[in-house]
Amino acid sequence: MFKNVFGSGFLVRTAHVILTWVITLILFLHDTDLRKQEETGELLVPILFVLLVLISVLLYFAVSLMDPGFVLSDDCDLQFTLGLTEEQQDMIPHTKTLRLRRCGHCLLQQPMRSKHCQTCQHCVRRYDHHCPWIENCVGERNHRWFVLYLVVQFIVLLWGLHMSWSGFSHALTWQLWLKANGVLLATAAVVAVLCLTVLLLLGSHLYLVSLNTTTWEFMSRHRISYLKHCGADENPFDRGALRNLWGFFCVWGTVVWEQVYFRQDSDPI
Repeated sequence: MFKNVFGSGFLVRTAHVILTWVITLILFLHDTDLRKQEETGELLVPILFVLLVLISVLLYFAVSLMDPGFVLSDDCDLQFTLGLTEEQQDMIPHTKTLRLRRCGHCLLQQPMRSKHCQTCQHCVRRYDHHCPWIENCVGERNHRWFVLYLVVQFIVLLWGLHMSWSGFSHALTWQLWLKANGVLLATAAVVAVLCLTVLLLLGSHLYLVSLNTTTWEFMSRHRISYLKHCGADENPFDRGALRNLWGFFCVWGTVVWEQVYFRQDSDPI
């Protein structure tokens, strides 16, 4: 389920952890609200902040090391019929013919919505994208955890930005102000950039999840065999925003997307 922590993404993960705890340490060493509350014995907020940072780091490692849904063998249950009767197969429009593709790299049959990742060297179920930040693919198994990680990380960064702002001290001149607040200002700038990045990522993923589409499908639908014949506004996997969100966050297990593709009027889960 989990990959080797000392794999190819070791340096990226190490850099992420070091940056996280260095920023946290700076917020406690400077005259921020965190330090003031710690010095006065009001430990609830500082402890909650550290716990939230710890949770974000644990989620980061979980998403980074988790199997995103690698296709490791041919699916024996996935046949051309997909559980459909001959009469139902005859009713399938010719524009929606199903061909089980065999990956030219790993030589395995590709389930619908899967794609081969050149970096991970595996086909990934419900492939979304390969994320260099976590040095792993985002796919069927870890996508919801990736979104949860973004939510927690955004809260931590927003909280950290507020705390860094609270630590700025006054000075008579700009030179004295920069000398007193230079490190905290640099920290706040880094946190602000990361906060904006995470917000954009989180917003785009929630939007795509509400449509039941992936980043790969959204960007490359004109080249994807099962989507290029659909209309510009047509998504064969869309069941409405609420059902899409419910299925994404609350329904576990592998989905046979071929059945969803051909049975749009029935419950695919």
